[in-house]
Amino acid sequence: MNGKTPGFNVIGQLAALRRYALSLVRNPDEAEDLVHDALVKAYERQSTFRTGASVRNWLMSILHNAHVDRLRQRRSQERRHDAAAELTEASVPANQDHSVRLTQLRNAFFALPEDQREALHLVAIEELSYQEAAETLGIPVGTLMSRVARARQRLRAFEQSGTAAPVTHLRLVGGTGDDQQ
Repeated sequence: MNGKTPGFNVIGQLAALRRYALSLVRNPDEAEDLVHDALVKAYERQSTFRTGASVRNWLMSILHNAHVDRLRQRRSQERRHDAAAELTEASVPANQDHSVRLTQLRNAFFALPEDQREALHLVAIEELSYQEAAETLGIPVGTLMSRVARARQRLRAFEQSGTAAPVTHLRLVGGTGDDQQ
């Protein structure tokens, strides 16, 4: 990629890489990110390219492996989130109102954008320092702090709103209907 290797034309392969990435992820933005990740890995591992081999095949292989890595990472993250959700549900044997409210809050947490949810989870649940959480996510500390602040702000707004939606499926049983407060 530095032009020293003869026949190492990465720029000529960009269109094919983009097409392949788009066919793998079916989202133009994710496809661009995947191509970018693959090119970074190719640059880092340029020394592994065998002279005379097909640059296209080598790059396609790197792109494919980057895609598989992303899928594994996403599945692992989903398993961690599911496990955290199961622990939360199992550890709160509360009354109905509290249980309903907790479920709503849990749903609000999982409705946060992924970057905010990850940051808040590491800081608030895993109790990592801002520095440790930023290193874990590979982002600057300021970015992490901003994501945590936005996540907390969204959850605070949810808390102040009372409930996500009014409960309409419950009815009063055994009352006359005249004893409203």
